[in-house]
Amino acid sequence: MSLLYKNLRIHQVFGANTDVGKTVLTSALVRASAAAGHSVYYLKPVSTGPMSDADDDPTLSGTTQLDAYRPLFLPTVLIGDSRLGGISSTIASYEAMLIRGYIVDAVLLFRDEYYRNWEYLAPYFAERGIPVTSIQPPPEREADPSADASLTEHYYQNIVPDTGDSTIFDVVKHLDTCHTRRLEELDGMPRRTLDSIWWPFVQHGHVKTEADVNVIDSAWGDFFSVYNGKRPTASSKTSIVEPQLDGSASWWTQAIGHAHPALALAAARAAGRYGHVMFPEATHLPALKLAERLVHAGPGRGWAARAFFSDDGSTGMEVAIKMALRAYATRAAGALGGGRRKDLGILGLKGSYHGDTIGAMDACEEGVYTCEWHDAKGYWFDPPTVSIREGKTVVSLPPAIAAETGDGKADVETVSLSWTYNIEERLQSPLTDIYRGYIERTLQKLKDGNGPQIAALVLEPLVMGAGGMLFVDPLFQRVLIDAVRSLDGAPSSAPSEWSGLPVIFDEVFIGLYRLGLRSSTALLGTTPDISVNAKILTGGLVPLAVTLASDSVYRAFLSDSKVDALLHGHSYTAYPVGCEVANETLDIVEKLAASPAWTAAREKWKVPEPENANEKAVWSFWDPEFVHVVSKMDRVAEVMAFGTVLSIKIRDDSAGYESHSARALLKSIKTAAESDALSPAPGGSPFGIHYRTLGNVAYFMLSLNTPASIVRDIEERVWTVLQNRT
Repeated sequence: MSLLYKNLRIHQVFGANTDVGKTVLTSALVRASAAAGHSVYYLKPVSTGPMSDADDDPTLSGTTQLDAYRPLFLPTVLIGDSRLGGISSTIASYEAMLIRGYIVDAVLLFRDEYYRNWEYLAPYFAERGIPVTSIQPPPEREADPSADASLTEHYYQNIVPDTGDSTIFDVVKHLDTCHTRRLEELDGMPRRTLDSIWWPFVQHGHVKTEADVNVIDSAWGDFFSVYNGKRPTASSKTSIVEPQLDGSASWWTQAIGHAHPALALAAARAAGRYGHVMFPEATHLPALKLAERLVHAGPGRGWAARAFFSDDGSTGMEVAIKMALRAYATRAAGALGGGRRKDLGILGLKGSYHGDTIGAMDACEEGVYTCEWHDAKGYWFDPPTVSIREGKTVVSLPPAIAAETGDGKADVETVSLSWTYNIEERLQSPLTDIYRGYIERTLQKLKDGNGPQIAALVLEPLVMGAGGMLFVDPLFQRVLIDAVRSLDGAPSSAPSEWSGLPVIFDEVFIGLYRLGLRSSTALLGTTPDISVNAKILTGGLVPLAVTLASDSVYRAFLSDSKVDALLHGHSYTAYPVGCEVANETLDIVEKLAASPAWTAAREKWKVPEPENANEKAVWSFWDPEFVHVVSKMDRVAEVMAFGTVLSIKIRDDSAGYESHSARALLKSIKTAAESDALSPAPGGSPFGIHYRTLGNVAYFMLSLNTPASIVRDIEERVWTVLQNRT
């Protein structure tokens, strides 16, 4: 990964074309640096041209040099092209580097007196804070090697004189200054951050020192490059930036790794073509393609008719709730009356979380995430959950449901994890009748009571992330959906027509393959009336959310009156950059879903190969044997793995969101392990693991293309820490 040393300045040299003088001008920089008193090391890893002229190590294959060296994140000197067409090739090279995140500190090129490219390039780059230096070109090569060597030496003495008085020395001084400035900036960032930034979901009273601030210098693939100069153990002999695995997928957003060049190019493509444009009564190709894709071929296939764009998961859910309540109120207008329309509530599950906007918060019961203005509107079932304990799959029943089982047991051991998620088979089990009876009696009590009029069912399918990584029993969710759809008689047989109550799937977290499934619908064996996708939708590059709705929900807003329309939106609705990035992300993700790496992971979990089976089966990128072993460890209460997600619940008498047991137990894996062996991180450097905790639950999350070698390394690190503390 990134390399940055206090007492060793490293610069990488790229050329805007072949034969532009990379070797000559780099040699001049080496000579000038040595003359200035530096110890200089020079490496030429790749060259172009005939093999007879090759003076490099083995060349790269299968990728561009820009992409191959990007993990190193070395500041760069760009050698411009002084020839005809060189202005365009130099600027194009600079922009290609910029899109990939490179820092360009200086531009050098030969001083061609005929084309005089430096005269245009100097002010162009000056506007971008980059100096351009033109150097006298070398003489023509002599046929006689001895004469050529003498002539070349004379040339270097002219451009790198012993007096130290030439422009090439100014370049060296500038590069030294850039290096010092970068070190000072990194060193000052923790203090500046503590003085000016208010973090989300962080108790600032717990952040005691500058060393507690995780300074991210860059990111690539599955890794951050973090500054370690504030640690007591920091050494001037080692790199002051080190790789740290993004073990929470940056709050569940990362899908194909940080700084993916295809996504950066997609963003630039849309920004260059559109910038941002108004969307009401308008359209543009990125938004139209994305809407059609999600509705007809994505998570909305078979039930959705419309796509509504918003900016993030919380506002996407706000839109979904508005849609559902309007659809219900329109159909029940005669029974509600004017006043009751303002007293509508939702049905949900305890531990749910749908975002931080006020309406989304009001769709959850009182909890740690709610604020002073929270006004819970609805009823929330305490759901049964699935976990792996002592190597066995267990469904944990809440007391109210356990009391109806006959034996009163709260924990029900199932046949296997795969059987637990086989809904069609489990619908024939006795637990189905227990769930149905409990749900129907509860709904009747709500109907007979004086609470809010229940107008919609809102679910996080399969996993409630912010609630503590609760893997809800899918059978309970399926029975609950069936029950609410039968409230006014037989449910509709048409997926586009809602019945009973509109059903919302909040798939912001789990949707689009976070759990190895495109959507939860195939596994649950039913579809929603409204669903929301975000996070993975744009590969973790930019925020965007899409709320999908059935035709019957859409029709609830149709009339001749403007006030009946869905009067919700934001200035950047369906912004082209986000839509273009989403389309590019989905292209890549769909290919990954059919890749050999995914097939190998499924095979470990004994998932059948047919495509329809893959959409219904539970499997994970985490090794099943690792999950089995960890579930038996003394300090572990339970484990669960699903797709990219691994959740480990630590035994703790004070369990809950305010517990620090998981964080304390796994703290050591956050820093790089000391080892002489090469790690699976780019470059083989030891790496730390950045992870998040929810009270006594630690969770780890992969990208959809995290190499298996990295997954195995994480498993080994986690197992070792847990083993040492048992």
